[in-house]
Amino acid sequence: MQENLKAEALALAPAWQELFYALHRCPELGRGEKQTAELIRRRLREMSIPFTAAADTGTVAVIRGGRPGRTIGFRADIDALPIEEETGLPYASRTPGVMHACGHDFHTAALLGAAELLQSRRHEMPGTVKLFFQPDEEDLGGAAPMIESGCMEDPAVDAVLCAHVESGIPTGTVSVKSGPICAASNPFAVTLRGTGTHGAKPHLGTDVIVAGAQIITALQTVSSRRTAPTEPVVVTVGSFHSGTAGNVLPEEARFTGILRTMGGESRERVKADLRAIVSGIAAAMGVEAAVEIFESYPGCRNAPEMTELLRRAAGKILGPENVLELPEPSLGTDDFGYFSDLVPGCYFYIGVGSEAKGFTYPNHNPHFAADPEALPLAAAVEAQAAFDYLCQEEENP
Repeated sequence: MQENLKAEALALAPAWQELFYALHRCPELGRGEKQTAELIRRRLREMSIPFTAAADTGTVAVIRGGRPGRTIGFRADIDALPIEEETGLPYASRTPGVMHACGHDFHTAALLGAAELLQSRRHEMPGTVKLFFQPDEEDLGGAAPMIESGCMEDPAVDAVLCAHVESGIPTGTVSVKSGPICAASNPFAVTLRGTGTHGAKPHLGTDVIVAGAQIITALQTVSSRRTAPTEPVVVTVGSFHSGTAGNVLPEEARFTGILRTMGGESRERVKADLRAIVSGIAAAMGVEAAVEIFESYPGCRNAPEMTELLRRAAGKILGPENVLELPEPSLGTDDFGYFSDLVPGCYFYIGVGSEAKGFTYPNHNPHFAADPEALPLAAAVEAQAAFDYLCQEEENP
């Protein structure tokens, strides 16, 4: 089947690439992807694939096989980023200050391509494929609202897969690993309050800026001295705001940041470490401290059996030599973890890099672009993985 899937995907590539260009030209931020949703739904109607709306701009499509069986879900995110595009591509964003700088347009077009391949073969396969076109991955997260809307039920999903573009590996390859693959995240905010005074008389007040500076410096010991060197932990402070004049010690300072861990016990320990460092230094410096730590994405962990399924499927389409082992998990985040926490899943990377064509910039960069030639390969890998998963139960009853 793999030869036919790949050949058909390559034959359909021009139409899918036009869809990709259309999505790229009209990017929309999270929870506002109305035009994107309509384009997705129009294409599903053209393929006679039934769908329902979910989480407002999200869409859940269902491809039912010719006989009973398991159900596999695929997630593609659909939102863009608040970045001014600087690629100079003929299909560049037409929306000022907004671009698909993380490849979600590619994810969407590839999954719609996979849907076309699977829809034409639905009578050959058992079970069901569900397609999740998810909004708002880049901001508050759309996975949880999609799940709350019932996307994992009726029929109940048994496994999930998700592809993400990666310009650091070449077109024609995929990269994957079993176990933790994306970080859990916890945004935080710290507010310090003290006694303001004239800059010439610091002894009459309590300096929240000096206290904040010492706390921020000490927070780096969470990863460098409180965590094993082999354990991925990042503590980032991205903003610090205080004061209005150079000769006045202000009464309040506030800084915000984010924690990145691999989840589990590490996540809880790092949160406790942050609270202990803030409260200890604040007390020593004579200022009051309020710490807010927010729960966010849970991280992604690939199930061994789904990782192996993906490796085999990708090998059939691309050749086993082009299935790469991801050397280490990413400290980036993705809310796909909400899906893979419920059922076995696999989050993998599709190579979209090409030095010859200049497709080398990283995600979230104003020059980022995915190689369109990778699109049919991604669609074929997704379709092969779905078909293999559904047929696996019949082959191994």
